[in-house]
Amino acid sequence: MKWKIFLSGEIHSGWRDELMQAARARNLPVTFFTPVTNHEASDNVGVNILGAEENPFWKDHKAARINAIRIRNGIDNADVVIVKFGEKYRQWNAAFDAGIAVASGKPLIVIHPEEFNHALKEIDSQAMAVTRNEQQVIEILEYIITTK
Repeated sequence: MKWKIFLSGEIHSGWRDELMQAARARNLPVTFFTPVTNHEASDNVGVNILGAEENPFWKDHKAARINAIRIRNGIDNADVVIVKFGEKYRQWNAAFDAGIAVASGKPLIVIHPEEFNHALKEIDSQAMAVTRNEQQVIEILEYIITTK
């Protein structure tokens, strides 16, 4: 069986690529799906396709709804959802994706630094695993996929 993994969360580092490379190196039978990680493309998709907006609220609204098509599809079709909360920005979208995953009955693995424990306590309480780095995630994936 090939596992489908949705990678959500911060887009300002190469964590997704690191995880995908580690999975390939271990020959894990996985397929990864992601939201659009090009920040400019993601923020501007609505106005680029549907037309300009004077009010930034409606610009963001258009983009969020179009991006949600891909994100919801990725979560709905995933066997496991992994959400990373980075250190630099508050990722409200990552928290929302984690909530959607839990509400959809998808196993959730989160990655975040220890100093976010309190802020993310509700999300952590619903996750199957709370990790500190991508290495821990790949070890969990290897264990659940290959250990007999």
